[in-house]
Amino acid sequence: MADVEKGNPQNLPLVEYVLGRIQTLKKDTGTGRTIFAACPNSRAVIRAAIRSAKRCNAPIKFAATLNQVDFDSGYTGLTQKEFVKLIRQEARKINFTGPVMIAIDHGGPWLKDAHRLANLPYEETMELVKKSMIEALEAGYNLLHVDPTVDITLKKGEVINIETVADRTVEIITHVETYRRRKNIPKISYEVGTEEVHGGLADMNVFRKFLNLLKKGLAENGLSDVWPCFIVGKVGTDLHTTTFDPVVAKQLTEEARKFGSVIKGHYSDNVSNPEAYPLAGMGGANVGPEFTEMEYDGLMECVTLEQALFEEGKVPKLSGFKSVLWQAVIDSGRWKKWLLPDEEGKEFSEIADDRQLWLIKTGCRYIWEKPSVVAARTRLMENLENNGVDAETIVLTPIEKSMDKYFYSFNLIDLNNEL
Repeated sequence: MADVEKGNPQNLPLVEYVLGRIQTLKKDTGTGRTIFAACPNSRAVIRAAIRSAKRCNAPIKFAATLNQVDFDSGYTGLTQKEFVKLIRQEARKINFTGPVMIAIDHGGPWLKDAHRLANLPYEETMELVKKSMIEALEAGYNLLHVDPTVDITLKKGEVINIETVADRTVEIITHVETYRRRKNIPKISYEVGTEEVHGGLADMNVFRKFLNLLKKGLAENGLSDVWPCFIVGKVGTDLHTTTFDPVVAKQLTEEARKFGSVIKGHYSDNVSNPEAYPLAGMGGANVGPEFTEMEYDGLMECVTLEQALFEEGKVPKLSGFKSVLWQAVIDSGRWKKWLLPDEEGKEFSEIADDRQLWLIKTGCRYIWEKPSVVAARTRLMENLENNGVDAETIVLTPIEKSMDKYFYSFNLIDLNNEL
């Protein structure tokens, strides 16, 4: 992947080098830029991201949750080392030589669904998170998002103490840094905080308190030289809202700048005003479920084509992909995670049609690697390709189109020429 050593005489971690160049270019040109991070919820999304970055001549960042990629393979079927290897393979295929940043997203106790569903005690989930962090470090990740803002032991309505969040953040970073230095692994970057209300970082006073506690805690552990480049801020977007709030973002950005950090936005999917991110000084933004929706749309286009070819007698047997996919999502039960309050306790068939479709489109990322889905998808692709149809391009195009939108809106086009 990227070779930035000539332009990086201080040998900064890759993420911090790219952020530094962006800040320098803003001073020189007045143009702000926001790093685009794709959540790699499928192999198709990974391939599309590399292709889009190549076309836009821009750096790309991957932010993988522990649900997606972990030492147990996650729902993508990839361990940390396999994930990094796949990214490198995809980059080599199309000779993409720009910067590729690879990160853990939301690394913290009980943020992996399996930990929460198993109701693991704190000590066990924390040890597993630390193991995941070390696996990522060994695999060659560039950044770790440390997010200990969930505590399932709290009573309903209780909010985790901000001092506890700071202490656990310091504990995880100290664990990683102790291992990294002992093994002489190159420096990496960190991201802290969360956009969720339970993290408490939406309130400016709590925001400042958290950062001061973090600074003090790191210093007490001999890590005064370690500081997160990204702080996650609540900037108006969440799972069910699509409007970025530039006023709040600017306030958070100005505060974070005092500590030497930039603000990262999460849940930037389908945001209605992406061009406002760089204008507000946002350092980065994560996008994920949107690409699953686009992958679904591309596959349904393939299903429609397959049906037409079947009716013309050019396909001997239909793949049945759509019905296999829907049934796999329903059987997985993962859709229950995203139910609205008035949908709780309902059977899938009892939910409104538009919500059923949304739950399928956002939930299919969890079952792409299920054997029955893989088999049906393979048959679908073969049925089209046997008739001269480039099925992969049909699937990748809507994903890439969504990604291109962020590269353009975040002013990243041809940034690689400046790195």
